[in-house]
Amino acid sequence: MKSKQRVSELVALSEDQLEDEVIKLRKEQFNLRFQRATGQLENTSRVNVVRRDIARAKTIAAQKRAAAKK
Repeated sequence: MKSKQRVSELVALSEDQLEDEVIKLRKEQFNLRFQRATGQLENTSRVNVVRRDIARAKTIAAQKRAAAKK
């Protein structure tokens, strides 16, 4: 259920806000990769969750761009 809630939150954002969200998630992804490399990462599943959130945000942004062109 959490991913559906996350999708509805992302759909409500504007394209600029989605771009900012992707940037924020990429920074988090970098930090998680760094923590994993140094052995400090406790919640290893968070890496996959963040990766999927980035994909979700980029997909929704692309859909909004395509809808704007029509």
